[in-house]
Order: sequence, then C-alpha cells, then structure tokens
Amino acid sequence: MAASKSSGKSAGSKSARLMSLDVFRGMTVVFMIIVNTPGTWSHVFPPLRHAAWHGCTPTDLVFPSFLFISGVAMWYSLRKFNFEFSAASLFRILRRVTLIFAVGLFLTIFPRFARDYDTLRIMGVLQRIALAWGLGAILVLLIKKNYIWIATAVLLFGYWALMYFLGGSDPYSLEGNYARTVDLAIIGENHLYQGFGIPFDPEGLLSTLPATATVLLGFMVGNLITKMGTTWKTVGLLAIAGVVLIGAGLLWGEVFPINKPIWTSSYVLYAGGIGMVILALLFMIVDIWNLRVWTGFFNTFGTNALFTYVLAGMFTKTLLAIKIGEVSLYNWIFTHICSPLFEEQKLASLMFPIMLVTVVWGLGYILYRRKIIIRL
Repeated sequence: MAASKSSGKSAGSKSARLMSLDVFRGMTVVFMIIVNTPGTWSHVFPPLRHAAWHGCTPTDLVFPSFLFISGVAMWYSLRKFNFEFSAASLFRILRRVTLIFAVGLFLTIFPRFARDYDTLRIMGVLQRIALAWGLGAILVLLIKKNYIWIATAVLLFGYWALMYFLGGSDPYSLEGNYARTVDLAIIGENHLYQGFGIPFDPEGLLSTLPATATVLLGFMVGNLITKMGTTWKTVGLLAIAGVVLIGAGLLWGEVFPINKPIWTSSYVLYAGGIGMVILALLFMIVDIWNLRVWTGFFNTFGTNALFTYVLAGMFTKTLLAIKIGEVSLYNWIFTHICSPLFEEQKLASLMFPIMLVTVVWGLGYILYRRKIIIRL
C-alpha cells in the first residue's frame, strides 16, 4: 500500500486521469458498499438483490463494472512499460496482485484474528480483483495489442467448453458446474463460500478466467479511447460496441445462461456491453460536455476506490463486532435509528448503507481534498 500526491496535470498529459473513468469507478464502489451492507438481510431493497441463480439484476452488474473499469485503467498504468514484458513490469504486477489478495484475506479475517483458520474462506471480492487483474496484465504484456481480442475469445469459449464438457448432467447448475468441482479439488470445501447452502465460491479459481476476459474488454476500451481521443466518434464507437456486446450476450445466454455466480461467458459480454454504454454516456457528459459540478462525490470514491471499499468493509465489521446488550451495534443502529424513520422496512434497510457511504465519503474526502491517492 502506497500513498502519493496527485499531480493534477492537464488532460493531454500521459499521467492525467480520465475523469469519466474516476466517476464510473466511484459509482461502482458506492453501489458495492450499498449492496454489501443492507440494514437487514430480511428486508433488502428489491433492486439491490442479486439474481437467485440464472439472470441478471442491476446489482449483478456492479462487480463486473469494477473489473471492466480496472481494465480500462490498466491501459494507462501499463503504458509506462510500453506494454513490454520485463522483470520490472512482472514484479510490479505480482506485487500488486499479492498486496490486493493479502488485503482481501485481511478483510475476511478482521477483526476476529483468533479464529478457526481451518474454515477460513480463501477467495473473495478483492481476491478475485487481484487474480483477474494480474492475469489480464500479464496477458496484455505477452500478446500484441491487436490480438487481445483473440485472447479474450479464447478465454470465453474455453471456459464455456470446460463448463459444458466437464460439468455434470446439468453443467450450469449450482451442484453440477465444473467451476465448483475445481474449487473443491484445489481449495477444499472448508475454505469455500457457504452462502448458497453448499460449498460453492462465486469468486472461485476457474471462474477467474472469464472474469479476466472482463478486464481485457476494459483494456481494449482504454486503447480505443487513447486512439480516438476526446471526440464524439469515441462516444459513438463505445455505444455501438456496447450494444453489440449486449445483444451477443443475450443471444449466447440462450444456451449458456447469463449467470454471475459462475461468471458465464454470456454474462461477460452482457455486463461488459452495459459497462461500455455507461462509460460512453459518462465520457460524453464529463469529458466532452465538461459538466463536472456533480462529480465530486463519486470522484472521492473513484480516486481511492479499493481503499474506500476496504475502509467500508472494516467499518461494517467493526459495527458487527461491537455488542450493545444482546445485539451488535450494526443491528442496534438499524433498529433504533433507521427502522423508526420508515414504515416500509425495505426503505429503512436502504437507509443504513446510505448512512455508511456518507461516513466513508467524509473520511475519503479528506484524502481527495489533499490529492492523496492510496494505491493498492
């Protein structure tokens, strides 16, 4: 983890940040926090629910959007190495992968460090980000930029083939999918997520392959934006490509269902296409029209995305660990502050993460005002 001062250079500078990308990244972090921390899981605000298995809700688009954005940002971060594989570039990639993965494990353990590590979940959101970003970064340094789309296709079709030919009689089911088989063999059932009723990890090892394809889609978009510049043509191409991918994802989804937990290839195309359309819209508003008055809130999260996500996770788990009588401070706040404000408990449940986001924003704003970026 390292902190640095933002240089604040002009848009034409190689080190300048793409404002619309920071806004989009900030939006995803805000919604990741909101989705992860309802006031009560008994009354989740309906749009914040994941699809039960097959299908895709707005909530299911949040995580792939973050990976897509990390791929766009990868274009700018690896440009300093001239996209050439070397000891220096590999060291930087592996260092970042190790750091993010370690922070993910820390967040899983925090604040209960005296625990049974024989049942510790190994994978998670940050671990998925680390592995997918790292594999994507190595691929773009080893493969010529014009052939990245081929690597993306190989990952998507290869994953489909593995799932279809090596899965059970129902290869895309919770019990029969091959991604679960791989995780059981390598990680072990005691170290997998248990929230589906059986050991199955939605951020497992094999499904990291299509998640890497999500990163590569973002990388190709970063290439496109750099080549086309801040023009209406960039907006048009992003929007058209996004619509085409959405259609391709829906079409493929007829035989390989759109599914976030196993991160199906159709889901990669569908979510990636929506990410492109959203980025095109933000690019038009923020970078072409220069309408930025409203962006400060999201930029606070976007410029320190992983740090604010980790901060929110630590804050939430601290609230859960502190007891007031028989209940946690987390539950006490919902019951005594949020719940009395709304007769509809789903709105009260939504109020809790909004309060949490506001607190995290206040802490992150201090860094934002001082132009301090904490890199993970």
